[in-house]
Amino acid sequence: MLPFLQYCSKKGKSLLLKITGTNHILGHKLWAKDFPKPTEEIRTKYLIVGGGISGLSACRFFSQNNENDYLLLEMENHLGGNSSNGQNQFSKFPLGAHYLPLPNKENIEIIEFLKECGVYQGDDKNGDPILDEYQMTFPQQERLFFKNSWQNDIVPQKGISIEAQKEVDHFFKMMDHFRDKKDNQGKYFFAIPVEDSSKEDEVLQLEKMIFKDWLHQQNFKSEELFWLLDYSCRDDYGLGIDYVSAWAGIHYFAGRKNNWSKKYKEQVFTWPEGNARLAKHFSTYTKEKSLPNHLVFDVKINDNIEVLSFDNIQKKTKKIIAEKVLFATPQFVNERIFNHKRAENFNYVPWLLTTIILKNEFGGDEELAWDNVIYGSDGLGYIYDQHQNIEQILGEKVITYYRSFSTDDCKKARKKLYSLKQDQLKNLVLDDLKKAHPLIEDFIIEMQFHKIGHAMIAPVPHQIFGKPEAKQSIDGKIFFAHSDLSGISIFEEAFYQGLRTAEKML
Repeated sequence: MLPFLQYCSKKGKSLLLKITGTNHILGHKLWAKDFPKPTEEIRTKYLIVGGGISGLSACRFFSQNNENDYLLLEMENHLGGNSSNGQNQFSKFPLGAHYLPLPNKENIEIIEFLKECGVYQGDDKNGDPILDEYQMTFPQQERLFFKNSWQNDIVPQKGISIEAQKEVDHFFKMMDHFRDKKDNQGKYFFAIPVEDSSKEDEVLQLEKMIFKDWLHQQNFKSEELFWLLDYSCRDDYGLGIDYVSAWAGIHYFAGRKNNWSKKYKEQVFTWPEGNARLAKHFSTYTKEKSLPNHLVFDVKINDNIEVLSFDNIQKKTKKIIAEKVLFATPQFVNERIFNHKRAENFNYVPWLLTTIILKNEFGGDEELAWDNVIYGSDGLGYIYDQHQNIEQILGEKVITYYRSFSTDDCKKARKKLYSLKQDQLKNLVLDDLKKAHPLIEDFIIEMQFHKIGHAMIAPVPHQIFGKPEAKQSIDGKIFFAHSDLSGISIFEEAFYQGLRTAEKML
């Protein structure tokens, strides 16, 4: 974290502004590679580079398969990647991914992981999963500010035309069809993980075209439907319907089968700290086996693999000698280490998260939902971080606002995000939130802005099935696993990337 603090005075009141973010300054040293010569040597059988969900999932797989000679290196000062969190005196809050939908019944490895975490507690007499409801969304799960008032659910309802309602209904019927559709080999057209999806020509054609173009082909015209689908894609992928592939747009709705639990189809798992709760569970497999604040900058393949890593705390270089190495790092990092790895065709969307401490009176008698979305907004709304607090909130309220930068030039958007100062960020966020809460500024005590320059891979056309060379191992000794290799940056993809690649290495 890189904190910058500033007090902003408005009408005699003090407002604390902070900026944090991923350690891109250390990461950018990969360009220069101006590091000292190694002064320490470490030996391990398996080396994992990258402490996000893919790397952590690999560590778990090694441990559960009686392989304990492994070491994890991570550039940040903590593990978890985008599944990280912060905390203030009132609540924990996410600094990235903040929920996990119920898995498909086919995702038995994730279901087993949820049992480890205490989320899944076995089955009832009807074979339906017993889930810890305190780790799921409570009512009210989500609401939408639409036509100057709040409505339950984020599908626009109140006051929309009969034609628009028919289009919404027709779209969801189409998604029900795609959800169940399989090819002649029994593979789902849209599966999780995406690697298990059908490669039929009909599927591949959807991955080559823009989602919005496909919607036009299906004669959809409704402004409300287009907004809903654009919001959904920005929420999961960072980019909206003008940029993501039709395959990705459909997968958002059809990839999750809603077939594990009859009772909890609409709810999701969530925690005040978001998916950092899951990362914390993974960390039990990295105890005394991880080195944070370590930046890998060079690799040589001999009989074994020699990896050079800069220790940013002790300011020295270490040589790690391993039999096999797993790079659980994004491709824009890998291209700085491996000359033949190129990341030009990988589009990473920048995100801004803003955690806001508000006076307890904010909202008055109005109940905040877990997810609060504003129709027509440039942002993605905000999460109420204390949603699962079953006791009366006596202190202040804490919300986290999400905003992706949906554009055809992510590099330019990233530079713009990093250049924004505290007051500019404040105005960006408040201009959005004031559409639903005109007086919100009167209730704000503190705003913390969290910048993530390469937050997630965007599933633009040809991203899902068109990058096989990026996944290939080198000499059977160096392997790669990351959600950007799936083309979709969700927890399940990162989980399976790490697990299945570790399985190949053993």
